[in-house]
Amino acid sequence: MSNAAKYKKIIDDMFAQNAELFDEFAGIHNKYEKDAKKWQVKYNQVGADVMDVMRDCERKLCHGMERGQYANYSGKLADQYWAEIRTHFPLIDQVGVVIE
Repeated sequence: MSNAAKYKKIIDDMFAQNAELFDEFAGIHNKYEKDAKKWQVKYNQVGADVMDVMRDCERKLCHGMERGQYANYSGKLADQYWAEIRTHFPLIDQVGVVIE
């Protein structure tokens, strides 16, 4: 399996294994897109759990690659992983942001 296919499989598996969490987050994400100020606290709460799962999957994907001859490739693979995540959740980078 190529690494390009591998990161997509890891994302698919992540969504399947954590379906309830990601379904909840998708609903909040949609509401957050419409009214960020109203949904920021809930978005951050559920988003923190989602980010933990996503970062764990990223570590599994890139584990061991950051050393040696594949160090450059590991960063590119991580970028592809997060780009794919952003196709599902464009505002994922807003998790943890505080709106005053």
